[in-house]
Amino acid sequence: MAFVLRLYRADAYGLFFDEKATILISQGIPMEGANQHDVFDKPDSPYFTPKEFWRPKTLADFNEAVSRSDIGHSPAYYAMLWTWIKAFGLSDLSLRFPSILFGTLTVLLVYFFVKRHLRLTPETTDRLALISAFIATIEPLFIAHSHIARNYTMSFFLTLLATHVFLIIIEKEKARKASVGLYIGYCALVSLSILSHYLTVTVFLSHGLYVLFFVRKWPVWYKLGVSFAVALGFVSLWMLFGGGQSTFGTLKYQAEFYRMLAETNPVNNGFGLILPATVPNVFWRAIPVFADLVIFTNGLATMIVGYRNAVVAFLIGLLCIFIIHRYRNQRQTPQWVKFAIPTLLLAGMLYYSIHPLQHLVLSAMLPFFYLLGLSLMEDFRPGDRPLLLFLIMLSLIPTLFLLLMAFRSGHTYGVTQRYSGFSFPYVCILVALMIQKLFAQRLWISLPLAAVLFIQAGFVALLLQQIYNDMAPKYTSYGVPRTKNPFWYSAKKIQELYTPGDTVLYPTLKRKEYTEIDKSGRPYDILDAQLVNIYLPRDATYYQRIDTTEQDKIVLVKGKTGQKITIFDLEGTKYRY
Repeated sequence: MAFVLRLYRADAYGLFFDEKATILISQGIPMEGANQHDVFDKPDSPYFTPKEFWRPKTLADFNEAVSRSDIGHSPAYYAMLWTWIKAFGLSDLSLRFPSILFGTLTVLLVYFFVKRHLRLTPETTDRLALISAFIATIEPLFIAHSHIARNYTMSFFLTLLATHVFLIIIEKEKARKASVGLYIGYCALVSLSILSHYLTVTVFLSHGLYVLFFVRKWPVWYKLGVSFAVALGFVSLWMLFGGGQSTFGTLKYQAEFYRMLAETNPVNNGFGLILPATVPNVFWRAIPVFADLVIFTNGLATMIVGYRNAVVAFLIGLLCIFIIHRYRNQRQTPQWVKFAIPTLLLAGMLYYSIHPLQHLVLSAMLPFFYLLGLSLMEDFRPGDRPLLLFLIMLSLIPTLFLLLMAFRSGHTYGVTQRYSGFSFPYVCILVALMIQKLFAQRLWISLPLAAVLFIQAGFVALLLQQIYNDMAPKYTSYGVPRTKNPFWYSAKKIQELYTPGDTVLYPTLKRKEYTEIDKSGRPYDILDAQLVNIYLPRDATYYQRIDTTEQDKIVLVKGKTGQKITIFDLEGTKYRY
């Protein structure tokens, strides 16, 4: 099911800006061609061919591409993708397929993670593992990022696998049976995770806190410390000698740039809403991030309107908690109690002035979290408490780190879900604990709350439909659906119509260069030409040039007649996603 949900419509829409960077970087080409002056800036000719565009690239080209087009970020992902493309080609589906695979494998790993580390009765553990895997299967963030050719699903998988190996090491060290191979594997996973996404360090911060709080054996500290040191040594090689050399400088510039926008032009800046990092601004920006971490509150932060509606929903939730706490263990439950929870929930529906179903879900949120707390306290032995606290740390620390960095940088631009997505597998497990606890309650508790959960499942299904239709901006960046890849289409059209003597003309827009690393040495952009050539045959000798008088149309000029055939009209930014 996970594979089908991730594969469905995975190539329905064209590449957006970050994915364009992905496809070029994976081939050792920076966006705007800083290492392609011999192709686009020949002093004696304005013409270039696909064969020139595809001249072999070196490791230095790869480093420069990562440095210029992705702040020295994610070399492990780009190296993996380069190998994948070598084997399976450069179609949009091929480009996104590793994201689909890692997204599917994460669901499988969630299942085995629960089976191995949350040891209840065999039947209960099996059920908990299946519920956890199902929640991961339908999690909107996981599905959306499986449709994106970026590093995220690879990072989610690697960090979960690293946590899995970390807990096996801790478990085996209690019996002094942890092998050197486990530490080597853990070291490799730490390195690969950080080199797939720098913010995975938040997961390993949680590992360090677990060791600090709960591990009392010096040899374990020593061995894990050496593993971390060696892993950071590998990462440092990239930062000191590879494409990561520019990372800290670029991050510093970005922090200053976005802070300036937050202070001078927070709304109409071309990058979205960027606010100064005041406590109220960060608080309100964080609410939807925390709400969407948990599938039973997903979407509520943007749908809850009016303080009075929210206050009433919270009061109803508190009353439900009081009734559950007071009567759930009584042998003889009063008759009125059996109808109290549905009555309270439905009474709120009569009051809410807008989005009543969403406010109904909000009123059930507190009982859901209460049941999660009951599960953590009642369903596990005291010796399991460190693991449960570890899951909570892993669920919260990545997002809390984003909030800390927002205050440090002075703006809210980085407070976004995808940068804390490493926490989602652990949240799926906690939600599964709540669901399992819910269905272990008496019917007067479980039935009304399960009905609310069913309603929320409907909202999640609607969100998935929006993701598949490219109309969920939080997850896909677009509210108006994209078309199929216009550059792939243009390349196929050129191959179909080109004859010797013809010339392909590419449009160009005026370049915006923000930093030294953005500078290409030319006042116009060549990105359209790059993105068409990436799909053209590598040995083709089609004559092509940049038409600096045209902004929108890719044109084929027939050599014999001079006829101009419009291959594609990009219409400004309409098709330049």
